[in-house]
Amino acid sequence: MKFTQLAKSLEEGIAPVYLVEGEESYFRDHAVESIRAACNISQPLLNDMRFEGETLKGDKLSAFRDGLYSFPLFDEKRLVRVYEFYPSEREWEQLQKYIDAPCPSTVLVIVNGGKKGTDLKKKKGLAYVDCSRADRDTLSRWLFHLMKKSGLVPDGDAMELMVKFCAQDAARMKKETEKLRLLLGEGGRVTCAAVEEYIAKDAEYKIFELTQAASKGNYTLFSEILSDLMQKGFDENAVLSSLTSHFKTLLEVSRVRGTEEAVGKKLGMHPYSVRANREVARRLGEKRTEELYRALYSFTAQMRGGMYLKTGAMQAAIAKIFFSEAK
Repeated sequence: MKFTQLAKSLEEGIAPVYLVEGEESYFRDHAVESIRAACNISQPLLNDMRFEGETLKGDKLSAFRDGLYSFPLFDEKRLVRVYEFYPSEREWEQLQKYIDAPCPSTVLVIVNGGKKGTDLKKKKGLAYVDCSRADRDTLSRWLFHLMKKSGLVPDGDAMELMVKFCAQDAARMKKETEKLRLLLGEGGRVTCAAVEEYIAKDAEYKIFELTQAASKGNYTLFSEILSDLMQKGFDENAVLSSLTSHFKTLLEVSRVRGTEEAVGKKLGMHPYSVRANREVARRLGEKRTEELYRALYSFTAQMRGGMYLKTGAMQAAIAKIFFSEAK
């Protein structure tokens, strides 16, 4: 199940074993807290145990498995959390014996940030909570409900804008929601204007704006964003790398055939991003897109080879993008 579906699932009942996995740390932490709250533990020192996965090897894993059958003290449930647990197939077989016949009063939660070794989500008996980074549409809906729960009145388009400004970082969106609650008060309306005024644009989103200005040929906007990035500690190398990557993406989506969904799956992109980039590439033309990508790649290589200083490579790239005609 997706992280956003966990709350409804817990209302129906608590599973004996959970796998909470994904790179979004806020979702992982919140999922664990939600499961913990559902267990209604009043004696955490006795009934909320934490283990590190790397310590559960050999005899320790066997002892850990047997300990899962211990009963809670003064509570109905006992929570056992295991962090970053990446067992081999043989090690997992030991734990699978428990999962096939779990203790009814124990709730085991495996919390992993990545996917290493055995793919645990394919194992039977686990309630899988997907905490990978969600797409913008999912995050916008989640943020909308978070705002309402916080006593704010959110506009749908403002949620989309805030997701972009926060670079799809759920933890930051939670903090920014708390800030808006203090600034706007109970029942405050969250509009695009409020987001523009109170939410700082993430550097990642500023880079997105920069690349969009470059592909649209808007030199004035490009210069303003570039100046802002330089003041915030970015250097020409990072900017040039981002521009090169952007035009490479434009070239790829213009050449790879198939539906937006198929191309997105092949290139690791959301279908919406494929559609948006295809429109930009279509406006530039495949020939111009390839010309700019090859030129920027060359400037980057020459800079790293010492033929250009960072400033010179950046100036050459700007001249190529804005002041040269397509060949």
